[in-house]
Amino acid sequence: MSESLQIVCPHCQTTNRVRSDQLASAPDCGSCKKALFDGHPAALDEAAFDKHIGRNQIPVLVDFWAPWCGPCRMMAPAYEKAAAQLEPQMRVAKVNTEEAQNLGARFNIRSIPTLALFVGGREVARQPGAMTNPADIVRWARSQLPG
Repeated sequence: MSESLQIVCPHCQTTNRVRSDQLASAPDCGSCKKALFDGHPAALDEAAFDKHIGRNQIPVLVDFWAPWCGPCRMMAPAYEKAAAQLEPQMRVAKVNTEEAQNLGARFNIRSIPTLALFVGGREVARQPGAMTNPADIVRWARSQLPG
């Protein structure tokens, strides 16, 4: 029997229960009916970030970035492609540090882009600097998972 996981919808932020064996079969949100995983990074504001980090029972990979940052813009296409490979085993998200300055301060983000991996509500790994190869992002994220 597969376990039931809590998955936060990237569109309406509703927490859904999804059986682990159904993650790969494109589950929809019970509230807004949109796909829980669409292969694209979810843009999170502060409230959405706290909900995704606190409630998702899958790892959450976050790109802390800013629109004015050249390396961030260089990494964006690779991060987009990595999201398609990492979901649904991992929620892939982006936080614009210009719009969510409190998050940048709270997590002591000193350089952007910075990738941070959260498991069970806690940061378990961090990688500053742009990675422009999707395979490198996927490899790094998967290698940081505990167990």
